[in-house]
Amino acid sequence: MTENAPDRARTRFPGISSRAYEHPADRSALVALRSLSGFDVVLRKLSGLINERALRLMFLGGTVRVGEDQFRNIYDMVRDASYILDLPEVPDLFVKQDPMPNAMAIGSDHPFIVLNTGLIDLLDDEELRFVVAHEVGHILSGHAVYQTMMQILLQLGSRLAWLPLGNIGIAAIIIGLREWFRKAELSADRAGLLAGQDLDAAKRTHMKLAGGTRLTEMSSEAFLAQAREYDAAGDVRDGLLKFLNLLPQSHPYAVIRFAEIDRWAKGGEYERILAGDYPRRDDDGDASVTEEIRNAAKSYRESWERTADPFVGKVRDMADAAAGAAGGLFDRFGGRRDTGPTDSSN
Repeated sequence: MTENAPDRARTRFPGISSRAYEHPADRSALVALRSLSGFDVVLRKLSGLINERALRLMFLGGTVRVGEDQFRNIYDMVRDASYILDLPEVPDLFVKQDPMPNAMAIGSDHPFIVLNTGLIDLLDDEELRFVVAHEVGHILSGHAVYQTMMQILLQLGSRLAWLPLGNIGIAAIIIGLREWFRKAELSADRAGLLAGQDLDAAKRTHMKLAGGTRLTEMSSEAFLAQAREYDAAGDVRDGLLKFLNLLPQSHPYAVIRFAEIDRWAKGGEYERILAGDYPRRDDDGDASVTEEIRNAAKSYRESWERTADPFVGKVRDMADAAAGAAGGLFDRFGGRRDTGPTDSSN
């Protein structure tokens, strides 16, 4: 267990489960995957197709590993985030010379973080703390492991492209996985806020990722209004174009992430976690797949009700029916093995 305390007073969350901050659509997928007997073993075998040892040696040889004597401030950030979120092991973090502002968590047995210099140059210390904690959140949730599946399928899809309809099935799965991973990014943003405990820094991060360093030329109120304008779109055609634009994206757009973290921070759940009211990882085995599927359906339904997007309005009824059918399917075929609570009224 991590023993180092953070460099300034922040609330710590002993034994916190990643379910505390995960977006319902992300959480339902993870709970379902974790409930499958032997799934982690199979996935780790598949992970072997991407050589983690070779990746680690590549970064060890070609980047800078943070520590007591290298990028000490970033080393303190990853220690602090691991301490606050009670991660059992502080992950290695490598700084890579790359002007593209990006970061990632990769690996399965011992996941590690890679931080591009473009991101370090773009952000101040509190914004960078949010990003580092975001990646620690990915590791605590197991996203670094499960994302491997998508990488394998991407490789498999390119190999099957010559087969009639072979690539179509893989592409459909990848579309679904990308939708899940976009929700996983929202989960990790929440983890970043929980560890950094600075909402303004989290919001500034997304503004800088969209518009660069000149914050004096930007306004958080105007950026939030821009998010609302994007959500409302113009007509059904614009809504369809947004949908098509988003399909190949691994991350939600910056204005959406800004609006989502602002809404989550002000919605009461963040304050409850700060007050110590959160699920513990010791209880993860009791999590109900059926309940989490219902929570995911409820979350999508609430987001559809909030949105002003006319395209979403056209498909809302059809999607509601599909979500209800999925819930009924899990009730019928999963109920005998699902011993968790089924009351989703909370």
